Amino acid sequence: MICLDTNYLILGLVPASQESQDLVRWIQAGEVLITPMPAWYEFLCGPVTPAQVSTIRAFLQDIIPFDEPQATAAASLFNAAGRKRALRVDAMIAATAMVAGAALATNNRSDFNAFVPHGLALA
Repeated sequence: MICLDTNYLILGLVPASQESQDLVRWIQAGEVLITPMPAWYEFLCGPVTPAQVSTIRAFLQDIIPFDEPQATAAASLFNAAGRKRALRVDAMIAATAMVAGAALATNNRSDFNAFVPHGLALA
């Protein structure tokens, strides 16, 4: 299972981008693709057209809610990573991937490296 960060949702729409190629390759390999609700929210802030939303949504098996288990894990990650304000939403995305048992696909690996020692797997 692979959890898509916001940049994979956005750049997955760009023809011939590495992200769009990865999405096609993963789907062809039978991977389950999901995204966290905070990443979906960021994606929907756009600008995106309804057709673009439908295209990316077709790749996703699920949009994972941000509920109590994700919030608890995100707070733990945020605190463990040094309580840097810039990491708040990234902690939410990372925790959602971790709770789902998924590796996180992101091209902003440096934003998420602080969470790797605490259990985040990067795709």
